Amino acid sequence: MANPLKPLASTASLTLDWTKHGDTTVVMNKADGWVVSLPAATGSGVKFRVYVGTTITSGVGRINANGTDIIQGGVSVSTDAGGVSVLAGATADYITMNGSTTGGVKGSWVDLTDVASGEWLCGGFLVSTGVEATPFAAT
Repeated sequence: MANPLKPLASTASLTLDWTKHGDTTVVMNKADGWVVSLPAATGSGVKFRVYVGTTITSGVGRINANGTDIIQGGVSVSTDAGGVSVLAGATADYITMNGSTTGGVKGSWVDLTDVASGEWLCGGFLVSTGVEATPFAAT
């Protein structure tokens, strides 16, 4: 059985691997930002959880899809009880948390599931400050 928690104290970049990180929680603890890259989506059903263990204070936390893969689904972004739900656009291929309006405050998390060839399903909760904004974008 895989270790359900993979803490990463100071990793600036990480390429997720099915066997090392599949069905686990990866904890990102780098206040000056980080990049997590997803493997190619094949429809395998594997799940990854990315958890922000240290608030991003400079730079961004970014989750990138592989190649032409897209990220579909949505997340809740909230500073307070109001919050907003944000859906990914049809061509979204990355998620950016800035430690403020788009999440990235400690406690933020995103679940990603390989649902089909070229497609990741995401859901999660992004803790924010200020006026909430979408974390989704397309290159």
